[in-house]
Amino acid sequence: MQKEGVTLDIELWTIIFRTVLFYVLILIIFRLMGKREIGELSILDLVVFIMLAEIAVFSVEEPKESFMHAFIPMVVLLIIQRGSAFISLKSQTFREMVDGKPSMIIREGKIDEREMKKQRYNFDDLMQQLRENGTEKISDVDFAVLEPSGKLSVFEKQGNGGEKGFITPLIADGKVQHENLKQNNRDEEWLIKELHKRGYEHAKQISFLTVDNQNKWYIDEYDEKR
Repeated sequence: MQKEGVTLDIELWTIIFRTVLFYVLILIIFRLMGKREIGELSILDLVVFIMLAEIAVFSVEEPKESFMHAFIPMVVLLIIQRGSAFISLKSQTFREMVDGKPSMIIREGKIDEREMKKQRYNFDDLMQQLRENGTEKISDVDFAVLEPSGKLSVFEKQGNGGEKGFITPLIADGKVQHENLKQNNRDEEWLIKELHKRGYEHAKQISFLTVDNQNKWYIDEYDEKR
């Protein structure tokens, strides 16, 4: 009986120790994963979070299992997440594949029902997010964009017939955004001509370029050390 009591005490302290240890370990891993709001987590981040929690719970509930059986998978998950984050920085295609792309739900005051259907986004969702934004009615909206995070970004019309400057990225990571050009009734030939006027030979010189609906341009060149 005494040996059983000692064994139970050891298991109890092992559980307590592992709970504290995994708490600290997961905090460190989250810090290494980078700062992002919970509502802005990518699918990969969410999967990693869930798997980390499951691994930690299993290891705490099974104190007889080796600590390394939980530690090694956690490190592997961290490497996967850091690797995918690095690839996301370099590849827009990978970003869109994992996170998705922003979707224009309302453009110039007109609802795009086809895009809503494509995103499985209904009018109840739209009205709820407009209310959360403080928008009274759809007629007040100039543009509304459904972000990859699921958040609706709303750009309301201004008084006196004026409109806010909705930002349209035309170049990102040195790549021309053909879909955005098409939505604005423009093509790559027009963009290249405009770049030449501003002293740029090609799009690869530019890290990020946006144009709002008041034709104000923002151009950010790649760092010289790149």
